[in-house]
Amino acid sequence: MKKSKMILGLSLVAVSGLILVAADHIDAPATASGGANDITDVYAFQGQDTNNLVLAVNTQGLLSPNATGAAKFDENVMIEINIDNNGDNVEDLVIQAIKRDDKMYFFGPVAPGTPGTSSTIKTAAASGSVTISSYGAAALTAENNGMKFFAGPRDDPFFFDLGQFKAILAGTATGFKNPGTDTFAGTNVLSVVVEVPKAMLGTSGTVNVWAETKKKQ
Repeated sequence: MKKSKMILGLSLVAVSGLILVAADHIDAPATASGGANDITDVYAFQGQDTNNLVLAVNTQGLLSPNATGAAKFDENVMIEINIDNNGDNVEDLVIQAIKRDDKMYFFGPVAPGTPGTSSTIKTAAASGSVTISSYGAAALTAENNGMKFFAGPRDDPFFFDLGQFKAILAGTATGFKNPGTDTFAGTNVLSVVVEVPKAMLGTSGTVNVWAETKKKQ
């Protein structure tokens, strides 16, 4: 694949030890830069194989079942997972994912050329690829060099009771219900998931993880 310079389109930060998340689900109209750029959630958690870390980036939130079949990853948008393994909040490693035809190609984990908002695809650090799964079909995964890959539509896993949240803000409720109402039930996202051996991420017991979408310039 040819090297391309990628410039930041939209970012979402999630600081994580071995789990956790940040979410906005959809950007405000004044700041939104397009569905393919919009990150809904970033997840980092220990794999079923406890020697591995799973990294998941969900994009294009609030897809209805009717809209999901037509939703596509953009070939001009790279998803970049940033990993800080020394606690200085600067990426030491990146994992990059970019679509070409019906596949998602992955690069890294590898040191970035230049930390920050401008990136170049690290073609010399190709780690694998996977055929992008279709909506309603069985999930397709791939494995290479100890890493596992997935790309495609998934049910939105994030739970949030928006109606009760608005009631709390309006002063008509004092707290959330148990159980609450899942506002995102029945909606989908486009997911990129990478499972990577922890040994590839350095020797620190804690890592900070965040993701960006970067549009080709």
